Amino acid sequence: MQTDDCVSFLKSDFLTCSGTFRVLVGVTGSVAALKLPTLVSQLLQLHGVDVRVVTTEHAKHFYNPAEVSVKIYSDKDEWELWKQRSDPVLHIELRRWADLLVIAPLDANTLGKIASGICDNLLTCVVRAWDTSRPLLFCPAMNTAMWLHPITSQQVSRLKEFGYVEIPCIAKKLVCGDEGKGAMAEVSTIVSVVKQYLQKPDESSQKA
Repeated sequence: MQTDDCVSFLKSDFLTCSGTFRVLVGVTGSVAALKLPTLVSQLLQLHGVDVRVVTTEHAKHFYNPAEVSVKIYSDKDEWELWKQRSDPVLHIELRRWADLLVIAPLDANTLGKIASGICDNLLTCVVRAWDTSRPLLFCPAMNTAMWLHPITSQQVSRLKEFGYVEIPCIAKKLVCGDEGKGAMAEVSTIVSVVKQYLQKPDESSQKA
């Protein structure tokens, strides 16, 4: 896609948003990424919610994009979009667009990157540029042995220090066959937490 076409599409995509509350879903390279289509579908069922997705390259291994009914942005889009100084910077445009960012799943690798301030792909650049007055939710997902490593709790605590909100992982039998904590929270739980942040009607305008 040519740069002009990319810019036109980006403007069109953002302008055609139908919702009043904009949720950006980040998806990383955990097997729990296979739940992305279900998560997006259930978020879209919330009244007034619009959704876009930012994916890491490794996450693409686990889901079928044809099953995701909204635009999915990736590293390729970031680099194709910007060619000269007047062009928009995708990770900045996405952080401006979104009212809430939920990273589900957040794998061990990206957890470590965010805790350390590393921003080497589209998603981590969005996070690094994120307006901390807006909610950022993260849903850890990894093998139990990785979850139990001492550095994991340190990194999760670091994200909480930034003001980010953890949706804790759960214990179950993992895809790898191990049993224990490390599985991503259920989709219904994630959607319920997002629902708590939906904008409420302006009471002052109702009283006027």
